[in-house]
Amino acid sequence: MDSLLSSFLQSLSRREFLKFSGSALLGLFTLPFSNQSLRLNQLRTAQGYTLPYGRVTAKKIDGYDKPSFSAELKQSYWENLVMPITGVALGDEESGHNRVWYQFNSESYVHSGDVQPVDIQTNPIVDPILPEGQLAVVTVPFTDTVWSLRQQEFLAYRLYYATTHWVYETVQDNQGKTWYRINDDKWKIKHFVNATHLHLVTADEIAPLSPDVPAEEKRLEIHLPEQVVIAYEYNQPVWMARTATGARFRDGDYRTPVGNYITNRKRPSRHMAAGDGADANGYDLPGVPWVCYLMENGISFHGTYWHNNFGRPRSHGCVNLSPQHALWVYRWTNPVVPLATMTAIEKNGTMVEVIDQPMAD
Repeated sequence: MDSLLSSFLQSLSRREFLKFSGSALLGLFTLPFSNQSLRLNQLRTAQGYTLPYGRVTAKKIDGYDKPSFSAELKQSYWENLVMPITGVALGDEESGHNRVWYQFNSESYVHSGDVQPVDIQTNPIVDPILPEGQLAVVTVPFTDTVWSLRQQEFLAYRLYYATTHWVYETVQDNQGKTWYRINDDKWKIKHFVNATHLHLVTADEIAPLSPDVPAEEKRLEIHLPEQVVIAYEYNQPVWMARTATGARFRDGDYRTPVGNYITNRKRPSRHMAAGDGADANGYDLPGVPWVCYLMENGISFHGTYWHNNFGRPRSHGCVNLSPQHALWVYRWTNPVVPLATMTAIEKNGTMVEVIDQPMAD
């Protein structure tokens, strides 16, 4: 998909490029292609895609008979319900930041902002795990971990699709079920997860992208007004994705700071947490994937599994991307992170510019 998108971007005139980068059509690029052509009319009719399942990320979402909030309400779907995505369409809100709608099970249309596209894949068990630990990714919509294999009624965390975690041991309980032991990277705690729900990441899966392009010929732009990230090689756009950057909240201004930065600190997984249960803006997010830091205060590119509503600021400063897009940034930027490395820090990295001026027509 990346090479197709690169060719497509470079074929656009500047006017077409600017129009496309700020449009909701870009949201469709988060979905996998089933053909080998890229035409705007195909995007508008939402054909040519192979769609996975969708997990509801909000407490409740509503389904309509058409892709519109003004259409007839058909039914409601509750948090963590997983449904087949049987279609995709653009809604009628032409000025909306996210016009992408999913059809659930041929029943009704739901707005994509509160639906995480997921898959359901189980995996062969690996035993033994390397002594230094191995990086793993969740391949089912969600899986619950337990604190103890002897008292499995006490749940620890719910881990979601595409999150990444460090596993250190393969163990069996007294019923013969196999688990991986996860050591948390933020706190000194451990918990256990169904081993078939995690895939151990291979070196090929995180191999650098465009490794032959000199480091100085790569750069990223984060356009705050348009809420897009654009990657350039030799000053030509090769990749683009919608994002959700920092926003203002009741307790403070978390807008992503404008300026020039480098991605010189990276890690493939991070447990991010702040505040507590009584804090309206608190969060506890284990396994945030593919983190590329921009600033010492922790602002970074990273994958996002708790929403799918890109195109509008909504984070605490970070540059939210889909997990798939975050992995692309992680692989494309410098420094290169070896597979078994939890954190990589270098003096140099890929240049990133955060821009608050609208793109010129």
